[in-house]
Amino acid sequence: MSRNERVNRILELVAKRGSLDVDSAAKTLGVSVATVRRDFDELASRQLVTRTHGGIEAVGKAYDLPIRYRTAKDSRGKLRIAKTAAAMVQRGNRIGLNGGTTTTELGRELAQAHRLIAEDGDIGLTVVTNAVNIATEMVIRQHIKIVVTGGIARPQSYELIGDYAAPVLEGLALDIAFIGVNGIDAGIGATADHEGEARIDWLIAAAAKKVVVVTTADKVGNQAFARICKPGQVDVLITDKEIDPELRKALEAEGIEVIISE
Repeated sequence: MSRNERVNRILELVAKRGSLDVDSAAKTLGVSVATVRRDFDELASRQLVTRTHGGIEAVGKAYDLPIRYRTAKDSRGKLRIAKTAAAMVQRGNRIGLNGGTTTTELGRELAQAHRLIAEDGDIGLTVVTNAVNIATEMVIRQHIKIVVTGGIARPQSYELIGDYAAPVLEGLALDIAFIGVNGIDAGIGATADHEGEARIDWLIAAAAKKVVVVTTADKVGNQAFARICKPGQVDVLITDKEIDPELRKALEAEGIEVIISE
């Protein structure tokens, strides 16, 4: 287990339990007590947890952890989703990306797609995003035009939210919006944990001809706090594993094409 994987696992455990002591963490992770103490101290110094005598305590819910340290559950699945989604993008497209671990993988996949480079070396892809981490990774690609919304940055997700983002998004026309979510079902639609993020996600989706939700199968059938868009406003769902047949049937009845990435 790498150090990054170990730290992510610690964050997952403390998010679930509320607190975690050194001995149980060492036993669960199969590492020394000294190693766990160093990890605990580092996480506390970054204000991701609160250090206690003999352990740590959570300072927020799992989804409130900065994306850099959020547990990357089934990262292979997210990579498969990203590859499937990237295949939908054609040279010359204008696309929207919100923040999240899956859309971050998609951004990386698109940045490395040489087929999107214009024949004359000019702009081959336009990307509109409210995620500063995605913009930072893609801006060095000369063939990609990056448009970043205004707004107030949420350190938990690296997303810009608030009223400053609306004027930019309301004046754009996109071919595809790729939206990462915290939940999607056939009843309420696509949802996010934070209402501010959901509002901007909706504006990105509303500017696009096609809306593609990208998320792992564990979030399909779930509902989060704030709705991004209704089921009928989602065109495609790309996920990493087969989902319950009845759930898939219900989504397809709402006009959502379900794609399982391979």
